[in-house]
Amino acid sequence: MCRLAAITSNEYFSPMENILALETMKEGHDGSGLGLTLKDLGGDFEKLKGYPILSGISSKSGAKLLDEFMNKAGFKLKEVWSPKIKPVKGITPRDQYFARIYDYPASYKHKTTTEKEDLLMNVRLTLKKIGEKDESLFAFSFYPDVITLKEVGDPLQVADFFGLDRDNIRAKIVFAQGRQNTNYAIYLYACHPFFIQGYCSMTNGENTAFVPIREYLTGRGFTGYAGYNSDSEVLTHILHYTVRQLGFPLTYFKDVITPLKDTDITLRDDKDALRLIKQSLRPLCIDGPNMVIGFTPDGACFMAHDAKKLRPGVVGGIKGKYALMSEECGLDSAIPDRNKAEDIFPMKYDMVIVKPHAEEVKVWNQLQN
Repeated sequence: MCRLAAITSNEYFSPMENILALETMKEGHDGSGLGLTLKDLGGDFEKLKGYPILSGISSKSGAKLLDEFMNKAGFKLKEVWSPKIKPVKGITPRDQYFARIYDYPASYKHKTTTEKEDLLMNVRLTLKKIGEKDESLFAFSFYPDVITLKEVGDPLQVADFFGLDRDNIRAKIVFAQGRQNTNYAIYLYACHPFFIQGYCSMTNGENTAFVPIREYLTGRGFTGYAGYNSDSEVLTHILHYTVRQLGFPLTYFKDVITPLKDTDITLRDDKDALRLIKQSLRPLCIDGPNMVIGFTPDGACFMAHDAKKLRPGVVGGIKGKYALMSEECGLDSAIPDRNKAEDIFPMKYDMVIVKPHAEEVKVWNQLQN
């Protein structure tokens, strides 16, 4: 099993808080990778929130290809951030780790948000394709106010390697995964979290319904539903498809991945809509075992399980700061001064949602209206 550590706060904090939480859950990951996604950035990034950030890794030849492509596409480079690399035994450094902040092409300055998001997504996918064959270029995310870092190794060692304890990088939402390699070779694109157009998720478990879900998503005609180096990436895309593409409330994500029995659907005021969702989106149902943590563009964070509830998860904290963790010891590390009696251990019908800015946490149950 992987281990997941998500923290959302109304103040900026260091991603080292997530790393130390993962360290307390060390028995649940094997050092085969660390993935970090930071949203709502502080420090030097705070003044650049309107500009898209390309996060990735490149070789020297890949960096040259990247510059040529971005210049031709009309993107103007504003600033470059790179982690302060420190040699760490067992981690082979690559040539360049970067977060490159760009200004939009002139032709996109007055486009809609949707048009800009589509541009950024398609650019990232193109860059991924350019560098994928020889691994000269990795492009993990391309979006305003979001940074993604990934590398193979033990989370604490990778954090030391990236200098996260020495750097001034801060954010109000940080997702971190300590990877347990199961079904795939150790490959950076298979390391969580996964991100698409403001939607992000990471998962502990194995999605045994992966193939039919992938086939359904790739048949939607949306270019972003591609790749799938991990069976968990489809959950990020289900979230995106449910909320962004179909315009459903966030709670319907839970109804899509774990549809209710027909007898339970009759208890809901929206039973007619639920029946249609169950019929039309049945291929997106997961059968686990999965525990999913995600965030949406507005900064809401959530946790949900498959119906079997075979992976652990806990949510807790104080007003202004909450953590969503695989294990209680991770929560103890992140927010030790909380009231533990208020910790939430969601069950199979539950979806725990932390509102934007970590102001409130609520448990929504599928059997309730």
